Order: sequence, then C-alpha cells, then structure tokens
Amino acid sequence: MIRGRAWKLGDDISTDHIAPGRYFHLRNDLEKLAEHLLEDVIEGFAQKINKGDVIVAGKNFGLGSSREHAARIIKIAGISCVIAKSFARIFYRNAINVGLPLVELKETDEINQGDELEVDLERGVVRNLTTGREYRFTPIPKFLLEILKEDGIVNYLKKHGTFPEV
Repeated sequence: MIRGRAWKLGDDISTDHIAPGRYFHLRNDLEKLAEHLLEDVIEGFAQKINKGDVIVAGKNFGLGSSREHAARIIKIAGISCVIAKSFARIFYRNAINVGLPLVELKETDEINQGDELEVDLERGVVRNLTTGREYRFTPIPKFLLEILKEDGIVNYLKKHGTFPEV
C-alpha cells in the first residue's frame, strides 16, 4: 500500500521537465540530478516534497526522450508513485524497470494539490483520504507487480535469475 500527499501537475510533462537538460552533466550523479527534479514546473520541487509523496498529472506524462534517469530520479527524490491520465509508453516501461509504480487514472482532475492519497496497486484502487472519494483503475499485472516489489528489473533478475512469468 502506498500513501502520500498529492503534488498536482498538468498535461504533457516531458522528460526534460522531469530532468532538465541543462543538468545533463549530472547523469552520472543521480542523487545530485534528483535535486533538480521538476524544478522548471514547480520551483524548488525536490526540496518541498516529503518521502512517499505522490505526483498526480494529466495526460502524456513522461513524453520526450527515452532517458531512463528521468524515472529513476523521481524515485530517488522520494516520490512513491505517479498517477496520471496517461503515460508515454517508453517512460512507463522505464519506470517499471527502475521500480517506480505508475497508475493510469482518468479522474486525476478530481484530486487536489495536497490531498492525502492511498494507492492499492494490487486491487486497483486510489483512495483520496482528504475527500473520501475512491477511484478504480486497471490493476497492475502480476508480473509487473513482482518487478516493482523487487525494486526494479535488475534486482528482480539478480534475485530470481530470470524474467517473471507473463
């Protein structure tokens, strides 16, 4: 179960918004790069969030380049989950590969900045503890949950020696 405070973002948040290109030289120091997470969208974002907080966005989150470090620094910064109306496909896979849970939910407009959320990935439920509303999404497939539980595909492979059964 994931629980955290919502940070609202809009549509079309690109990998360049997530990991600004001017910090490309930090790609080998992801902790340092994470200090600049989404700073062009919300000034000082990485310094304002708390471990476990949740990003809630509109459509097409993660569009742009296939930078794996964009998904990785979201996780490193302490974000526990990203909920959006839709995700760029390469970003979706990169996030799963690094162990960052993503939830596709059409009702993100009903969630407000600062709402306390609870996310059940296995059952496909987002509970807004602030408003009392509950939202359903297609549960994450079992094989992807297994990857997320091991904190990413590399850790899964190290532990199990093979990919999960689909």
